[in-house]
Amino acid sequence: MYVKLGRWSIGFAVMVFGGAVSVVGAQTHDHKQMQMDMATTGWHVMQEGQLLGLLNHQGGPRGGDELKAPNWWMGMASRRVASSQLTLSGMFSLDAATVGRHGYGELFQVGEAVSGEPLVDRQHPHDLFMQVAAAWRVPIAPGTGLTIAGGPAGEPALGPVAFMHRASAVDNPLAPLGHHTFDSTHIAFGVVTVALDRGAWVLEGSLFNGREPDEHRWDFDFGRMDSVSGRVWFRPSERWELQASTGHLKDPEELHPGDVQRTTASLSWLAGNGVDFTAVAAGYGANATPEITRHAVFAEATRLVGANSWFGRIEAVQVESDLLLHATDAHNGERPAKSTVGAITAGLHRELFRWRGFEGGAGAMVTAYAVPAVLRPTHGSRPLSFQLFLRVRPPAGPMGRMLNMRMGQPMPDGSGI
Repeated sequence: MYVKLGRWSIGFAVMVFGGAVSVVGAQTHDHKQMQMDMATTGWHVMQEGQLLGLLNHQGGPRGGDELKAPNWWMGMASRRVASSQLTLSGMFSLDAATVGRHGYGELFQVGEAVSGEPLVDRQHPHDLFMQVAAAWRVPIAPGTGLTIAGGPAGEPALGPVAFMHRASAVDNPLAPLGHHTFDSTHIAFGVVTVALDRGAWVLEGSLFNGREPDEHRWDFDFGRMDSVSGRVWFRPSERWELQASTGHLKDPEELHPGDVQRTTASLSWLAGNGVDFTAVAAGYGANATPEITRHAVFAEATRLVGANSWFGRIEAVQVESDLLLHATDAHNGERPAKSTVGAITAGLHRELFRWRGFEGGAGAMVTAYAVPAVLRPTHGSRPLSFQLFLRVRPPAGPMGRMLNMRMGQPMPDGSGI
């Protein structure tokens, strides 16, 4: 069992959750009330985050046991400036210290590299600087606004809301297997986004650095902003939200030169009373290279009632077979291999205490896999993984949690225009 806890974990809890922070904002809160709140003067502050103590068991021949402490914290501050709205955002993680440079075990997961070798059957740690960005929304006509957002670290207009912010995945401690098909660009070191919102529609375009972060997690990995993306959102009601996006990523992978065209579409539904809620999301994505196209689909849900929540996820992901078999994608001039892995996850979480707004709880989850024949010699026919975890979250204000948030999301300003 690998253990990496101690001072870093305690220090993170003190740094992130210490101090008095006024929290506002959540997708489940009444829209008119949010407009009234944003119309007042001064700064409006939001926060969200989590610190996990995770006992992770990955089944099968490639599995093992470990104890990790994944973590992240995000803060946003917004205020009116004349008729416009300024929003500052920051998101940070100490995964490099509490999870380690090789991340945590996750069967069939691939993406990024350490010491010139690909990470295989593991989810990489996040960088210290996950987001350092600002957004400026200007009303340009009744019911219409123009937003310019960006910064040294942020997310381009590509894919659904990142998994850690999705209401449908809020209690699931692990990244989806389709992370590098749907939302891995949520950390881009250099991004500028322009968005036009009118009524139920939002149209966005981004210019960004599409290369994966390197293994040195404490710095900024700046590069040329030569990747582009476009995304459209449609929100016909407070409960429903749809997005479609595509992006051209310039040499995103450290160990495999070449461009990737990523295309995604997703649908989400969220209903609640500001305390309890039910959230569902589903999506399709594809990564296309000159050599091959790999597809992925997912569906996930979370149901929160009182102190208890139930969550689940179903995925089918076309994986890089050579990487999973041999830790290399070399294919000797032949067409790269791909195979489809299925995964189904079910879990529950129970809140155990509240103290000065902090929320602590415990949870458990289990994942079963459908393994293609080519991967059964290395991963087993029926591997089974499970996790036990403790979680602490910072205080949530009267408007609830920061659910379904994204960097360039227009915020109500109460102006009525």
